[in-house]
Amino acid sequence: MDLELLPYSLSVCKLRKLTDHVPSGGLFFLANTGDEISLVCPEADVPEGAYVREVGWRAFRVAGTLEFSLVGILSSLSTTLAEKGIGLFAVSTYDTDYILVKERDLGMAMKALTDAGHRFK
Repeated sequence: MDLELLPYSLSVCKLRKLTDHVPSGGLFFLANTGDEISLVCPEADVPEGAYVREVGWRAFRVAGTLEFSLVGILSSLSTTLAEKGIGLFAVSTYDTDYILVKERDLGMAMKALTDAGHRFK
């Protein structure tokens, strides 16, 4: 499977309300579950309304568009990382999947995934 490393660090945040400023451009993920509001965005774009902020995440995405009929994509990636003791934060979009790992684990994660047959573009 081809993977693409994103060239910047991300933050995983909690917001108190949706009216807090959220990024309007570039990459960001926003989720509102009714119990919490989570935001993933570049570190430089974290809004002042974020009351919890976890910095130092790096992300890679599965290259291309994934068909909904494909199974085991996240399982393959997460199992490989879990076997090396690397925690992750996963986000899926309509087209593909994103895996975030802590920056300190990035080299080890890339090596583990490459050793498992995945390719970084």
